[in-house]
Amino acid sequence: MAQTDTQTFSEVVELNVGGQVYVTRLETLRAVPNSLLWTKFTQSSPGDLPKDSKGRFFFDRDGFLFRYILDYLRDSDLILPEFFKERRRLLKEADYYQLPELSRILDTASKDNSSTEDSGETEESELSPVTSSSDRGSRSPGACAGYITIGYRGSYTIGRDIQADAKFRRVARITVCSKISLAKEVFGDTLNESRDPDRPPDRYTSRYYLKYNFLEQAFDRLAEAGFHMVACNSTGTCSYGSNDPGEDKLWTSYTEYVFSR
Repeated sequence: MAQTDTQTFSEVVELNVGGQVYVTRLETLRAVPNSLLWTKFTQSSPGDLPKDSKGRFFFDRDGFLFRYILDYLRDSDLILPEFFKERRRLLKEADYYQLPELSRILDTASKDNSSTEDSGETEESELSPVTSSSDRGSRSPGACAGYITIGYRGSYTIGRDIQADAKFRRVARITVCSKISLAKEVFGDTLNESRDPDRPPDRYTSRYYLKYNFLEQAFDRLAEAGFHMVACNSTGTCSYGSNDPGEDKLWTSYTEYVFSR
């Protein structure tokens, strides 16, 4: 329910920030003393603040970046997604909302990235989430960076009765495409390399496959080695078991998952 003009604020507050609607608790908005939101929702009354046509409190700021402002107010912490490119804009928003500690975190990260760019180098921190906690993944020191592509082919049939359960066929193979040394590091003895037995570790291969048929097993190993999925692509075809359109349809799909470290 939208906010109404009363003398006190509701415990649950609706905001419209640049067209994006947020619902949060009043105590979250008051989490940082002397910040702009603390001032607005402590020293003002509901009738003093601008509202949109539905009675939500309106702020003419970047609505998408406000999600990170709100996350910081909730947890007193900042965790940004990988490859985040709007640190300077978020710093501007942190300054506007008068959040000095958040501004300090972002300003430090921006300066670190600028000095790295000036030296012509690329730090791991530039490619990782900015965080004030120690959440850096499980990549071990000295681990090589690179890409691994997992291929997965499957098929299933759907009968004429669309309410009937789909009949899945067992997956024949999960393929691995990468530098040989990376594939062996991640998958070890679960990697079937009989089709490419003697190639040097610095070469690449698309001929390896795994000895099991569950994608989750491959994903678990990749996560433990510090890899993150960065892309996914899938194609599918449909055919009939015979020339009779009334027969069961056979669907075949092929999917590739790209992981990076």
